[in-house]
Amino acid sequence: MRSAYHNEPFLDFSDDSVNQQYDSALAQAEANLGQHYPLVIGGAKIRTERSHSSVNPARKRQVIGTVSQADTALAEQAVQAAALAFESWKNTDPNERARYLYKAAALMRRRKFEFSAVLTLEAGKTRAEADADTAEAIDFMEFYAREMQRLSDPQPLIPHDEEENHLYYIPLGVGIVIPPWNFPLAIMAGMTSAALVSGNTVVLKPASATPIIAAKFVELLEEVSLPPGVVNYVPGPGHEIGDFLVDHPLTRFISFTGSRDVGLRIQERAAKIQPGQQWIKRVIAEMGGKDAIIVDEHADLELAADAITASAFGFSGQKCSACSRAIVHEQVYASVLQKVVERSKKLVVGNPAYAKVQVGPVIDESAYRKILEYVEIGKQEGKLVLGGFPGDPEGYFIQPTIFADVDRAARISQEEIFGPVVAFTKAGSFEEALAMANQTDYGLTGAVFSNNRAHLELARQQFHVGNLYFNRKCTGALVGVHPFGGFNMSGTDSKAGGRDYLLLFTQAKLVSERF
Repeated sequence: MRSAYHNEPFLDFSDDSVNQQYDSALAQAEANLGQHYPLVIGGAKIRTERSHSSVNPARKRQVIGTVSQADTALAEQAVQAAALAFESWKNTDPNERARYLYKAAALMRRRKFEFSAVLTLEAGKTRAEADADTAEAIDFMEFYAREMQRLSDPQPLIPHDEEENHLYYIPLGVGIVIPPWNFPLAIMAGMTSAALVSGNTVVLKPASATPIIAAKFVELLEEVSLPPGVVNYVPGPGHEIGDFLVDHPLTRFISFTGSRDVGLRIQERAAKIQPGQQWIKRVIAEMGGKDAIIVDEHADLELAADAITASAFGFSGQKCSACSRAIVHEQVYASVLQKVVERSKKLVVGNPAYAKVQVGPVIDESAYRKILEYVEIGKQEGKLVLGGFPGDPEGYFIQPTIFADVDRAARISQEEIFGPVVAFTKAGSFEEALAMANQTDYGLTGAVFSNNRAHLELARQQFHVGNLYFNRKCTGALVGVHPFGGFNMSGTDSKAGGRDYLLLFTQAKLVSERF
């Protein structure tokens, strides 16, 4: 019997020996740069004429590797391979399916530095951010394996005389997994693991900016002898194969994490019944946030300033849970703003391969340009008190940026920027602060800093977000501890890393026998 689930510990980067191991892993990863990664369909490696280069956002002339690109014909082949594999995989014992994840988690745990180093080079993650990403991937595999075993046990039903009744959770079918680039290992591994351990088969279309770490994960699944066709690796242009995969009549579900616009497009397309389609497609979508931290006049201001700084600028603000709004009571507004500015000035921005760096680059040129456009908008909507300019031109660096005195309805208060930009807004009361926090299309995460119990309880009732934190930062959800997913335009209310998540990848079947 396996031990109870527990979260994977984070590495201690104050330990010189840990940094030395990370340096060695980075050196090994750099020695392997430039490799080509083929498609994987039904277990076959397929190299195409078209390829895509993945680059280091901190050193944009450095190519991490190249990946083959699928067209619609190969996407069709992948769906058919997944459909064929499903016929046997759906009947595989859930405990056996769980063991594949236990083995993959064990291997990744032994090679944490290797996977994290790739994240640093391909996604621009600092050591701590990369380690957290890898740890979360391990957590997802461990947690979902246990969850599938729990769901496969006899489910409690009300007894009925002269009948035997059983409730089973059975898989859906072929799923399309479309993960994001910002957690290209953790979320990708979590979405894929949840689908396969539930008995489904997967067509994995990795994020265009981070396909190499996804290829490494697929190699790991091959290493644990996952049957061919259960997971098919199919990178390719979203406009070419994305719609094709979503529309396909054999597609049973789409698991997506990314922008609101793309998520809504998937929702709309999936709702249309295609010729030959026998089911209503299920969409599991997480689509971003415009997250706020509220600070009232009774708060620990030092703790609040630490949390705003960490939540706003960790991974350059490229988290759907990042703090992009600080809503502060007028009595402490000036003090909190000053403390956050002071802390943010001390952040070390640079190449995340270096141990002392705390803020790395944004992911690519498109993101870089979009964020700088929002900075210009912010200059018209608030007072620029820190940053607002690019960093080292060697990569896609943007300095941590803070705007003060921003109106609650301003664009930088309402639109998801997905970069190192935070807007400060002054509130006259706690009730007004709550109203401001809820005045957005999103509802993912939020935090409240207060030592006033009445304020915390009011927020518990009225702050409309899926993940609400009191007196701690609004980022850093742990699998099993903080089931993650939001309301409104933040997604379909799924709770990744929670006890009900696998239900989204299954359907309940009741069998009743009368004697």
